[in-house]
Amino acid sequence: MLSIVFGDVENAVYHPPTYFDNTYLDEWITDPRTREMIRDVDKSEVVSARAIDSPFLGSISVRELSGGVKTLILMLFDDSGRIFNASSCGDNCAKWICRIAREKDLTINLHHVMDFSSCDGFEAYMINTGRTVKSFEEYLDEALSIEER
Repeated sequence: MLSIVFGDVENAVYHPPTYFDNTYLDEWITDPRTREMIRDVDKSEVVSARAIDSPFLGSISVRELSGGVKTLILMLFDDSGRIFNASSCGDNCAKWICRIAREKDLTINLHHVMDFSSCDGFEAYMINTGRTVKSFEEYLDEALSIEER
């Protein structure tokens, strides 16, 4: 289940890419789900646990992946209970956030209204209001009401 909290949150990781650079494990990178995320979001291919082939940058290290992909990988593998700032992701990461939340309970922090329209069967618990939304449209209404406060 996806849970979303808007605004500043105590103990949230505000800049997940920096946290990722200091905590990721090699096996996270070679996992098939990670390979698929990197291919989709960064348009790059995992060569090994320490090398990525980017059509734009050539051969890069894992540390040079986009902040969005790094945040998604943390959401998938980090079991510390930390809340990650999903506003470091672009809207092209929304479908991946939904997929991860289908695998495990996931709480994210947002500082903007993310476009989850690409998620089939979108459902989320809105922590700020205590309401569960069952569609993208309900999410938009709830998120905009939170932002107006």
